[in-house]
Amino acid sequence: MKTVQISLNSIDKVKSFVNDLTKFDCDFDLVSGRYVIDAKSIMGIFSLDLSKPIDLNIHATDNLDEILAVLAPYLI
Repeated sequence: MKTVQISLNSIDKVKSFVNDLTKFDCDFDLVSGRYVIDAKSIMGIFSLDLSKPIDLNIHATDNLDEILAVLAPYLI
């Protein structure tokens, strides 16, 4: 598992983020305080405070470099 910090400060960013994640067949969790949300759930993401950076847990071992390349626009 790898953890990175991301910023999703607009509705368009959230939509493109979820679309990018659905291309991969592994699990992603967003962690904000004590809440853990499935990162592929748009409704779940909108339940978080998006004004602050959010931790993204990537549960993948195979194509981690490819995943990080796709996530580059969202990384802090």
